[in-house]
Amino acid sequence: MLVPVPPRWQEKLQGFDPERVATPKDAATIAVVRDGEQGLEAFLMRRHSAMAFAAGMYVFPGGGVQDDDGAPIGWVGPEPAVWAERFSCDVDRARRLVVAAVRETFEETGVLLAGPDADSVVGDTTDLAHAREDLEAKRLSFADFLAAHSLVLRADLLGAWSHWITPALEPRRYDTRFFVAALPKGQRIGTVSTEADKSLWAPLSQVLARVDAGNAAMMPPTVVTCRELAPLSAAEVLDAAGRREIRAIEPRFVRKDDEWWLDIEREDSL
Repeated sequence: MLVPVPPRWQEKLQGFDPERVATPKDAATIAVVRDGEQGLEAFLMRRHSAMAFAAGMYVFPGGGVQDDDGAPIGWVGPEPAVWAERFSCDVDRARRLVVAAVRETFEETGVLLAGPDADSVVGDTTDLAHAREDLEAKRLSFADFLAAHSLVLRADLLGAWSHWITPALEPRRYDTRFFVAALPKGQRIGTVSTEADKSLWAPLSQVLARVDAGNAAMMPPTVVTCRELAPLSAAEVLDAAGRREIRAIEPRFVRKDDEWWLDIEREDSL
């Protein structure tokens, strides 16, 4: 599938040197969804214009894998070996990806996919603002946070959705696994991360119309994910995730009719 190259990449293509390509770093992101009056909504954040990566873009919460994401934690739901099979990686990497996805989403949005046991989740995270700040500043590990509050990570609330690798053109590249999750029923969240200048629960039909009209900016993986999720309800998302065949997608630049395009191998997903 060919999609237009974002304007910010058009200029970079002029000086692109294929011999100097950055090695992608492991990262994880979660499309957190809920049902709304206009169909499925997703929690989106617009990154500050000064950010080094995806500045000004609407994104799902997420970020890079950290060393301490490998620390032992309480865990319920599918074991790391299951995630390793879904994402075609080794077990240790799979475990770190799940932890990073849950940690980053909590840091950036307050949505916490964890609870005291396998049958419950934290109902109100508004009083955990200081912990979120300490996690973001790397003064606190996610393992220590969970232990201090007698919580376990709820891996059963996540679904594996896709795997995208940043194009070689970018100086910062990420090898990103995309997860999906429904907002835990009744959970109240606080403020969003300082990495975002705007956040919202966006009806996917509306946000995609804005993107198509050029009134909102999204990276191709976010746009594709939103299009795939839009027809679903929150209750259908995890079942849909379980039916997906996940292959790594690395958009490549192609020249057609004197214009640059991104070639995206789209999955037959649903």
